[in-house]
Amino acid sequence: MRKTEIKKEQKKNKFRIVDLAYIGVSAAIIAICSWISIPLTVPITLQTMAICLVAGLLGMKRGTIATIIYILIGAIGVPVFSEFTSGIGILLGSTGGYIVGFIFTALIVGFVSDRCKGKLLPMILSMVIGILVCYAFGTVWFAVVYAKDNDPASIATILGWCVIPFLIPDAVKIAIAAILTNRLKRFIK
Repeated sequence: MRKTEIKKEQKKNKFRIVDLAYIGVSAAIIAICSWISIPLTVPITLQTMAICLVAGLLGMKRGTIATIIYILIGAIGVPVFSEFTSGIGILLGSTGGYIVGFIFTALIVGFVSDRCKGKLLPMILSMVIGILVCYAFGTVWFAVVYAKDNDPASIATILGWCVIPFLIPDAVKIAIAAILTNRLKRFIK
């Protein structure tokens, strides 16, 4: 190998290490934010804000990988989900669809972030769309799981339980995540 080829290979490896560091720290940030709970009628966590922030800062590939790692860590039993829960049972339970929906949120927000370089309006729109997709996926999942053990509930009732209480808090979290992404994106390699 020539010296230039060796330097290119070393540079590639350096970026891989940086990527792994960003991904690991981001998965930890998502976990920490899932533990932060605001006790209202329905507890509000900061998971969705963390997913939007991580995907906005890291982009589609790294942000989605960080989100998947977070979910896998929780699936194997590390208590990283809200209220310090974990396991396959949580993922297969009534709220598991929202956790899986985080992957779609990360994909959408990360895709836009890669193209818009952290510009505020596209980030806000991508986060809104990402959260709406997460709501849709999680609500359908909830309805199916709930109907297995109970009489089927109407879509209005399910939306009242699973979506409506979270609209305003998620709007605030989206605003915070979009502003932080806009301010911090330039510092992320």
